[in-house]
Amino acid sequence: MNNGESAPPTAHDRRYKELTESQLIELARTDPEAFGELYLRHVDRIYNYVYYRVGNVADAEDLTAHTFHQALGNIGRYEDQGVPFVAWLYRIAHNLVANYHRSHSRWKLTSLDDLELAGRAAEGPEQSAEARERRRALWSAIRRQPAERQQLLILKFANRMSNDEIGQVMGRTESSVKSLYFRTLKSLRADLEARGWH
Repeated sequence: MNNGESAPPTAHDRRYKELTESQLIELARTDPEAFGELYLRHVDRIYNYVYYRVGNVADAEDLTAHTFHQALGNIGRYEDQGVPFVAWLYRIAHNLVANYHRSHSRWKLTSLDDLELAGRAAEGPEQSAEARERRRALWSAIRRQPAERQQLLILKFANRMSNDEIGQVMGRTESSVKSLYFRTLKSLRADLEARGWH
């Protein structure tokens, strides 16, 4: 009888959770359940990345599923090259998102109006309208950036990745990521100031 509580993990479940990522990858080449553990470890990060690139839940879910489907289909060809497995998943997701945008001929990012900021103090109508306008201006400026800079900002702020992790995903050195980040912020500031936002 199920009273709303989930069943305790089995020895089988615990075995996968205790494996290192390298061990799981090797096992996943022949055992789809091991790939399921890799999926559980990384699905939220990949979904967040895709969601911020496509701007809607249905497409984000679909592209995330395609990312893991492609990864499962190609796990036999995956080679550890000294970067985390998730970097390979981000590359697959990035390519799928690029194809999505090419086929839809549009770039759309999630409106920050749709996001709730926890713990934010209550605002009056004027402050709320001004904050909404600032968010719109910021997202418009971000959308005007090249795709690589948009990717950097999403990985940094939506996925809260370090410069080293971003470098692994984007195939750059950590210092190159820092430089790109600096140039991106400078470009965003110039764009916003040119449009009257100070």
